[in-house]
Amino acid sequence: MTNKNPRLNGSGCKDPTAYEAISHITKEEHELNQTVHKLIELVKELLAFAGFEMIGRIQIKHKRSGKEFR
Repeated sequence: MTNKNPRLNGSGCKDPTAYEAISHITKEEHELNQTVHKLIELVKELLAFAGFEMIGRIQIKHKRSGKEFR
C-alpha cells in the first residue's frame, strides 16, 4: 500500500527531516518551472513585437541545475 501522507516514511512513521528536504526541492522545482514559463512567454512577446512568430519548439537549459526544458 502506498503512503499518501508526505510527512510519513514508508513504515508509516513521522519523518520531518525527509519531509522538509522533499518540500524544499519541490518548491525549488515549482519556482524554476514558473520562471521557465514566464521566460518562454517573454520570448514569444518579443518575437511578436518584432513582427515574427515562433514556428518550432524552444529548448533551453538551466545553467546551475543542468535541467533541460523542451
